[in-house]
Amino acid sequence: MQLNERLLSIVSYAAVLVGVILGANGIVRGGSLFIAAGTLGIALKSRKFRSIEFYLPVVIALALFALAIALPRGR
Repeated sequence: MQLNERLLSIVSYAAVLVGVILGANGIVRGGSLFIAAGTLGIALKSRKFRSIEFYLPVVIALALFALAIALPRGR
């Protein structure tokens, strides 16, 4: 169980880092998708808590994912 949570943490933080790098380089849609996936992974670590520490990051991740899908294609 500890290894799974540690692996989830590493993958989630890496996804957020990739998302920030992509967003800084102009690939906003892809960056926000990576950030949403990383935020969801970080929130899943605290799923044993049924309070604001779990639900707020999940809602933020889902809203960011929906926003990334709804973004127009800018060129």
